[in-house]
Amino acid sequence: MEIRLLQPDDAVKYKELRLEGLKKNPEAFGSSFEEEVGRPPEVYGERFKAENSFHFGAFEGGRLVGVVSLVRENALKMKHRANIYAMYVTEQSRQNGIGKLLVGEALEKARAWDGVEQIHLAVMSENAPAKKLYSSFGFEVYGKERHALKIDGVYYDEELRALYF
Repeated sequence: MEIRLLQPDDAVKYKELRLEGLKKNPEAFGSSFEEEVGRPPEVYGERFKAENSFHFGAFEGGRLVGVVSLVRENALKMKHRANIYAMYVTEQSRQNGIGKLLVGEALEKARAWDGVEQIHLAVMSENAPAKKLYSSFGFEVYGKERHALKIDGVYYDEELRALYF
């Protein structure tokens, strides 16, 4: 198992994994499969080079099996905040501690980022394993967004969580 920052040459693997996540767990993401399927992999490669974000991948035998993104706010009054987005681990690799390793790596990077004092994320209210994972790191619920997502006429609520350093 290798956890490392994603590089532009990982963009094709990342897109494949992202599309898998969007298809299998659409309720876990603000983006949709339909929006992302036509996006060129180079778009992701450019994101991997951005100064305000870090994108981590978990590799097993050279295969990308999990990802998480850490993105710092750019606005002057919000630079003390960063967000976790796009967390996904393949079904076959779940229950192996990969999610914990990815989030741990993102939080370690956030703590080392000068001026970052808090990390925010949103998690689907019914996703018990993800909620348990985030709670294990000390993320606290500070709100709930009712009907945050609507997929095929079905609403999904999200818990808003934060970790304060």
